[in-house]
Amino acid sequence: MIELESGDARAAVSPCGAELRRWRAGGRELLWHGDPGWWAQSAPVLFPIVGWARGGRIRFDGIARPMGVHGFAAQSAFATDESGPDHARLSLRETEASLAVYPFPFRLTLEYRLAPRSVTITVEVENTGETFMPYAVGLHPGFSWPLGDGPRENHAAVFETAEAPEVPVIAPGGLFSSARRPVPVVDRRLPLNDETFAAEALCFLNARSRSVRYEAGTTGPAITLAATGFPHWAIWSKPGAPFVSIEAWTGHGDPDGFDGELKDKPSMRLLPPGECDRRALVMSYSVGREA
Repeated sequence: MIELESGDARAAVSPCGAELRRWRAGGRELLWHGDPGWWAQSAPVLFPIVGWARGGRIRFDGIARPMGVHGFAAQSAFATDESGPDHARLSLRETEASLAVYPFPFRLTLEYRLAPRSVTITVEVENTGETFMPYAVGLHPGFSWPLGDGPRENHAAVFETAEAPEVPVIAPGGLFSSARRPVPVVDRRLPLNDETFAAEALCFLNARSRSVRYEAGTTGPAITLAATGFPHWAIWSKPGAPFVSIEAWTGHGDPDGFDGELKDKPSMRLLPPGECDRRALVMSYSVGREA
């Protein structure tokens, strides 16, 4: 683990997957600790796809290649390019194994910067090859639920601006159907409870909001996630689970019935040769407000 500190805040980043494995601020453990009984990860990095590929395969030049949910970055060994007391920069490049399933040279870089009440995560995707590179990237942090000392049931996700109170229905295999289902977003506020997650993840595609606040009641502690360059939000947990994940995505799972090339999959970014995309997520903690 790469250990970071800033004031009384502490964080840890694993070179396996460049995953944030711990975040403590204001005397609280904020990040889900990865209990495999519920969910073994804490904040995986999603690349080169987000979500499920139909049949567990992507297609390039007519050839089908195996690709698991959310790609392979979370299981890959990153190099530590730089680290200091409050920051770390890690990178992943193509390997012989990655080229067999995703035939593109690339450099994926994650930078973490810790402050006393925040973590800034910067993601860089560079196309080091000679052809256009289709990709998607996502950040998948899970947080302790309950966040504070109050009951689990009073928590909510509050959007920056109004969002449509409906999300895509997820078809078998994690695929996105054209059907929509209602969700109880009222005045920008989505209550978090077991009923919210009884079906599947809630995916707000092409959302208006650039930030989401995860709060323990209206006066309790809260974590605000502010995204730059991520058009989609996903909110996921399991009924009864002591964590909730608020995810920032550039792409999403295959549409139901999709059988096309990776470059034609909706929401994929086509990165020109030699170019680099940069995106960021800032997670800020506040201890609470007076009633």
